[in-house]
Amino acid sequence: MEDYYLFSSGELERKDNTVRLTRSDGKYKDLKIEVTRDIYLFGEVSTNTKCLNYLAQMKIPVHFFNYYGFYTGSFYPKEQNVSGTLLIQQVQAYTDPKRRLYYAKKFVLGAAKNLLRNLKYYQRRGRNLDDSIKEITSLIRQIDQVHDVEELMGIEGTIHRRYYASWQSVFIPDVDFSKRVRRPPDNMVNTLISFLNGLMYTTCLSEIYVTQLNPTISYLHSPMDRRFSLCLDISEIFKPMIVDRLIFSLINKNMISEEDFNKESNYWYLSEKSKRVIVSEYDKYMKQKVRYKTLHRDVSYRHLIRLECYKLVRSLVEGETYEPYVMGW
Repeated sequence: MEDYYLFSSGELERKDNTVRLTRSDGKYKDLKIEVTRDIYLFGEVSTNTKCLNYLAQMKIPVHFFNYYGFYTGSFYPKEQNVSGTLLIQQVQAYTDPKRRLYYAKKFVLGAAKNLLRNLKYYQRRGRNLDDSIKEITSLIRQIDQVHDVEELMGIEGTIHRRYYASWQSVFIPDVDFSKRVRRPPDNMVNTLISFLNGLMYTTCLSEIYVTQLNPTISYLHSPMDRRFSLCLDISEIFKPMIVDRLIFSLINKNMISEEDFNKESNYWYLSEKSKRVIVSEYDKYMKQKVRYKTLHRDVSYRHLIRLECYKLVRSLVEGETYEPYVMGW
């Protein structure tokens, strides 16, 4: 299965048994719907219900990004895999403070261990990260001692602040980055984080879609209207190993520099050329394979996310211990 990343503006419409994007100059691109998993729209695209109904029939989500490259929303087809039993267990796990805290701790623990692996990886390559590693290791030990999700979120925030503060030592070129700023991102690194986090969120959403999980019921992040908060929970585990490592690689290999960004006052956003480069590298990264010990075989990074969803399903329904994926390299 393939993902389509469409940067051209135009009209997205159904043509017989395919979907076509027609540009204003008359040129068009037909999508191979039978092997399409997701469609990402980065240009100004108009469509109609005929096209959306066909995409829903083919179970293909469509993700929309605005002019600045930031994720704005998804067309999420009607769920085909529905389980009343699992839905009840998801809700009960959220309404039971102990069960919710159990899963919330696991998501934070998985994320913290993976970002710690990043720092140790670069420490072995000569970066001065001893203080950051010691502090984050100490904070990880405190996770099991918290009594509610709010206290847990406090530790999680401290871990990430210390982690981001250490990035300056990871980058080879001189890069302006000292802390995470979201709205609006105020430098190259913050813009990369926001853009790639949006891609990671949509990837998690698509993988949740093929399982029986309800994407609106979450444990670390509070469920809210107009967002699929379970995607935020699961993406926490995978952002360090995919988003962060990709950012380190893009910058340290000089694939992306400050010249690839447009600037408006304190607001930085990606040029179309840079978006294409980043999306191409992200797609390649998601197809890379790593050894999955439980299955005794290699699986792609993308498939790792689906396997994580299934682990959560088994824990919720069958009571298995849930252990988040932690990279071993």
